[in-house]
Amino acid sequence: MRKKIFELEELSEEISRLKAEGKKIAHCHGCFDLLHPGHLQHFQAARANADILVVTLTPDRYVNKGPGRPVFNEQLRLQSIASIEAVDYVALNKWETAVETIRLIKPNFYVKGQDYREKEKDVTGGIYLEEAAVREFGGELMFTDEIQFSSSKLINAHMSPYDETVNVFRESFKKKFQADSLIEEINSLKNLNVLVIGDTIIDEYHYCQPLGKSTKSANISSKYVKEQTFAGGVLAIANHLEQFAGNVELFTLLGDRNSHEEFIKSKLGSGINRNFFYRKESPTPTKRRYLDQYLNIKLFEVTFMNDTPLETALEQRIIDSLEEKIKAADVVLIADFGHGMMTPALISYLEKESSFLAINAQTNSNNYGFNYITKYNRADFISIDENEIRLPFGEKFVPIRNLIKRLSDSTNCSNIQVTLGQKGSVVFKDDEFTSTPALATAIKDSVGAGDAVLSVTSLLSRNNVRSEMVGLVGNAVGSLAVEIIGNEHPVYKKDLLKFIKHFLK
Repeated sequence: MRKKIFELEELSEEISRLKAEGKKIAHCHGCFDLLHPGHLQHFQAARANADILVVTLTPDRYVNKGPGRPVFNEQLRLQSIASIEAVDYVALNKWETAVETIRLIKPNFYVKGQDYREKEKDVTGGIYLEEAAVREFGGELMFTDEIQFSSSKLINAHMSPYDETVNVFRESFKKKFQADSLIEEINSLKNLNVLVIGDTIIDEYHYCQPLGKSTKSANISSKYVKEQTFAGGVLAIANHLEQFAGNVELFTLLGDRNSHEEFIKSKLGSGINRNFFYRKESPTPTKRRYLDQYLNIKLFEVTFMNDTPLETALEQRIIDSLEEKIKAADVVLIADFGHGMMTPALISYLEKESSFLAINAQTNSNNYGFNYITKYNRADFISIDENEIRLPFGEKFVPIRNLIKRLSDSTNCSNIQVTLGQKGSVVFKDDEFTSTPALATAIKDSVGAGDAVLSVTSLLSRNNVRSEMVGLVGNAVGSLAVEIIGNEHPVYKKDLLKFIKHFLK
């Protein structure tokens, strides 16, 4: 069999030669995870309009259709498509979309299936960019009208990466709700104005190679390899919110020593309005983690912060500044990491003035159990994990639903979400419970996953979205977040919409 699989640059040269000979080029692009008769007929129809058919594939790292996808890796997918008679050339894309590849190949026809004919239903919006790219060189966007199958639907039915609990949940959910209605609810969040307030955290990841016990002392020696720095805490939450809400107003506290302000500004989304306050003779809270580079597990951590009570004058400046912004906020979200910003006076003010108040009070190694959610007296939505609800009540084994009711009474909150790790999550709303199984199949880094869940579910709760939808979206966001190392980037809205669309096929 002649060579069909090319590198992109090599393919570009080959296509240029063929076009110089007067050949018409058709180009198809996609994931093509599970080849089926619909794909074969699509390729045949595309080839019928041209002399040469080129197929490019989405790389594994950009598939983003949910955990366990792609089922078949990029090399297997390349080889499978190369074996199809109608296909003349195959290449692996380098980018997330086909736009740059279209500009390299300059096809006469860029060919998509009939499900893209209604362009507004493409949740990523990529079809518009692809059409613009092909028209730059006088090409044409075409659609085939062959028999349709769904790779995602076939995979969900016959090759699901999930256990039976998730598969049963999915079928039950699909009987009540359509993916389009859930996507519509998420898109409606763009009308919300959000004020987010809380502790900034600079997350430093220092990767090491453990060498073993020192010959001269009892310590374990490690060799430095590399480091990465991420914007965590309320900064990460603000970046998540920017993906979904219409306007994000950020209030946070930095130190006047080692403020990291320029780094913070470079990592915050351009649409986030920043309100920084500065604490004298203090660092911006920084968590320096040392990790084994091969296992990606934490060896130990050092924290730099001043978590003593704020000076009264600084506390009042924050409250005075909030008065100008809080009335315009549809949602006020408190990200309380217990690192000094959320004082009793500030909490009392926010409880009184917020039209819709969403809260997380995190329990972590740096607040020593002194940062319980029960310090709040009023909330419209609370999102915490299992430890954060068990510790305040000192109850290790009591059923979680009993504790949620107790928390509801103590905080005057009738809408509470508790994330349960591998056990999924439970949402309590209007005296009813809704459980959702976990959707993650692999975890790269769990740091910040709860913050991502809080960001999206607080907005959905503000819009009074059904608990079943809140649970599914929250767990979908969590499954995407645990694949991100150290808040390197937010959970992108397009990735969430794509996840939901394919999960509910």
